Amino acid sequence: MADVATWLELGGAAAGVGGLGMAKYRAPRVYWSLVGLPATWARVTWTYRSTMEVCGLTVQPSGFRAFMARNVARREVRPVAPKIRRVRPSSSGLRVTLRLPAGLEPADIAASSVRLRHAFGVHSVIVAETRPGYVELRMTGYDVLNRVRMPRKAVPRNLVVPVALREDGTVFERDYRKIPHALTLGANQSGKSMYQRNLIKGLAQLPVGLVGIDCKRGIEQHRYAPRLSALATDRQSAGDLVDALVGEMEDRFDLLALHGVSDLWELPAKLRPVPLIVLIDEVAELFLVTSKKDEPARDHMVMQLVRLGQMARAVGIYLEACGQRFGSDLGKGATALRAQLTGRVVHRVNDKQTAEMGLGDIAPDAVVSVLGIRTDRPGVAVAGDASGYWSRIRTPEITPDQAAAVCREFAHLTPDLPFLAPFRPVGHIVPPLPATPPLVAP
Repeated sequence: MADVATWLELGGAAAGVGGLGMAKYRAPRVYWSLVGLPATWARVTWTYRSTMEVCGLTVQPSGFRAFMARNVARREVRPVAPKIRRVRPSSSGLRVTLRLPAGLEPADIAASSVRLRHAFGVHSVIVAETRPGYVELRMTGYDVLNRVRMPRKAVPRNLVVPVALREDGTVFERDYRKIPHALTLGANQSGKSMYQRNLIKGLAQLPVGLVGIDCKRGIEQHRYAPRLSALATDRQSAGDLVDALVGEMEDRFDLLALHGVSDLWELPAKLRPVPLIVLIDEVAELFLVTSKKDEPARDHMVMQLVRLGQMARAVGIYLEACGQRFGSDLGKGATALRAQLTGRVVHRVNDKQTAEMGLGDIAPDAVVSVLGIRTDRPGVAVAGDASGYWSRIRTPEITPDQAAAVCREFAHLTPDLPFLAPFRPVGHIVPPLPATPPLVAP
């Protein structure tokens, strides 16, 4: 019996070790909570001072502190490291708040983030300044972008749409009150359409008007017709729609002037016009013309878009442009319009120039990160804004049918806007494609 019990104990121990090994790859969140978090916390606690000294993140103490250590405490005078003020565990990592001593700045800690990552044995270390003199080490125990799972509390609210997950485990949100206009770039099969679907899925649940411009005959946006207040599917209708939006912008400015306010949100709720989100798919199509006779209409439409970008924020009209490439090579007005699109999301691109178009003017150091996005990780992108802050994100997978189902579910939220009546999409059912035999390898 003793031998049987011994073998059972050994078998149970082996099964437990094997289960943990399997959980490391199949359930990394569980593995981190059971094994990774305690081990990392202990490693940070025991090796913190020596790690900071080796990484060059210490400074010489002040004269008074050195005098007290030498003559009162009777101990060796040692360099001063950032002091740990707070440690917060999470289901994906560990956050350590540090108080910087005089002589160190957040850039010094950020420059050593790779060394800290290897020293503490975590997947990544991101340094964020929380307030003057304090930084936060955001450690992640595993690759949270491998399989994106959005937190349950991440729901759309007040023109804030959770779209993706950052590499530090926090939620990336598209906040139209803070960043009214944005540009999304990416090559084919980079996940650009996935980002747009997640955005539309969230916007469909909010009391806003959605305006679509899809010059590819509407093949991307026609499925969202139940939730769209307007849809333009070619350059001519897009130009007319943009003119209608500019006219609405001017009417709303008259309303603000009548009530003596400078912003839409200062109006009483009963007088406040509904916010409008203009979704432009393949924005470059609005700039390309085939003959010189089309250039005046193109230039007029582009200038109208620039006007919307410059002034429409105050009246609750927001631009969301999307494309593969967007720069001065498209022609007159492209650079002026891009300057107004302060929010940037850049997926995998085909050349360095496209990455520089998207992020070079707001976060030049993020261009290298864009060029490092692998082709086998669709949905991974770099998001930045005019403040210079940027982060790597990834959107969860969602099919076009799932996004369309949400649009149908919340179709009752579609506002009735008379000025957009000529552009209102006509609902129709797309017939199913005939079945095709599966591909067989030669």
